[in-house]
Amino acid sequence: MSFEELKEAFFVALDRVDGSVAAAARVVGANRHTAASWARKAGIRGRGRPGNGPHPRREEYEQLRASGMRRGEAAAHIGVNIRTAEDWDKGIRQIGHSRLYPDGRRIDYNTGMTTPLTAAALPALEAELHPRFLTVKEREVIADLRRGGASLRAIGRVLGRPASTIKRELDARSLEGRYQPYAAQRAWAASRPRPKTSKLVTDVSLREYVQEKLSVQWSPEQISHTLTKEFPDDESMRVSPETIYQALYVQARGGLRREVAAALRTGRTRRKPHKHPDQRTPRFVDEMVMISERPPEVEDRAVPGHWEGDLIVGPGSISAIVTLVERTTRYVLLGHLPGGHTAEEVRDVLTALIGTLPEHLRGSLTWDQGAEMAAHKQFSIATGVPVFFCDPHSPWQRGSNENINGLLRQYFPKSTDLRPYGPEDLEHVAQKLNGRPRKTLDWDTPAERLRDLLTTN
Repeated sequence: MSFEELKEAFFVALDRVDGSVAAAARVVGANRHTAASWARKAGIRGRGRPGNGPHPRREEYEQLRASGMRRGEAAAHIGVNIRTAEDWDKGIRQIGHSRLYPDGRRIDYNTGMTTPLTAAALPALEAELHPRFLTVKEREVIADLRRGGASLRAIGRVLGRPASTIKRELDARSLEGRYQPYAAQRAWAASRPRPKTSKLVTDVSLREYVQEKLSVQWSPEQISHTLTKEFPDDESMRVSPETIYQALYVQARGGLRREVAAALRTGRTRRKPHKHPDQRTPRFVDEMVMISERPPEVEDRAVPGHWEGDLIVGPGSISAIVTLVERTTRYVLLGHLPGGHTAEEVRDVLTALIGTLPEHLRGSLTWDQGAEMAAHKQFSIATGVPVFFCDPHSPWQRGSNENINGLLRQYFPKSTDLRPYGPEDLEHVAQKLNGRPRKTLDWDTPAERLRDLLTTN
């Protein structure tokens, strides 16, 4: 019996012995390790002796994480090491003394050896599949019910699938009128990969055009759109930006000279991973309240007493000035930070500035996610003023404060050492800004608007 015939006989036997890889290997006289490899590559997991199974509290851990609990807290709550929790979050499976990573790498921590596995060698059952795909368990049910004489509609009702899905499966996967679930699973797994040679490998003209433009520092997106303009009638001269990036970053996709990657503006020859916002490490120990949770009356500036804040920093980040602007009146307060801008120093200056205001003007404070606000909770406890944080890289979310910071540079140009300017100097500058008529206030001054608020209340 040839190797291929032995392999085919093994899969036929696998259906007869109810999915036991070892039993099927004995029936056909094949080595059980070889047989297990055949089953793995076909996306079939044998019904051998059960292992220890998942951690008994793994599901509880995932529920805690889904509720927003931090990894360390969730790990401590269920009593597992934080490294184990990190592996769970990253989809890493421990196999003996090895770890199997989602990208197919298997690292043996006794030897330090990394073994890259091809996608075909990973069990298809381990992947997160779209619900439209039949699983091997569903195929087993189809085979059992079909042998028992059940109709297509009856099988569909049991599985919660349309009868047409069952019919297509039986028509496509039956061999000589007989449906074998493991053979069907193997055929399905083999049909899933669709390897395709990169367009930049096969099309010389397109590859040369892309390399020429990369060499003069064009971005992949610029190249992609210019191709459409220069060759409107030539469909072969089309390539997406992602295809160009893959040809540069992914060796297996190839097609472009490696040195061309240096022409990218970043100068990187490999991709920089970007975490999803939910996976980012929290900015501060105390949880931030984001601007999306700020009350609506703050957004429309209808209610006074809500402030925006930031720092302007001197050379070398040695000295700084706290800037506060009230959103309704545009009234400015300035705080002196001559020796640094640590979280504690900023907290103390902000507490003193807010302490000068009457109660009805202590509504809220909006700030960016700078490290100087790490003590925001202590500030809120001391003053009763909640702090809302802007989204990353979104200065427009505190636009009034950005505008004031620009005006302040008239008095404190960039690279100006801010240490010589004391509280009296800052008060003088604040009075000047608050005495300027503002177009947005219908040419009233911030000082006039604040005075009206104080006298009215």
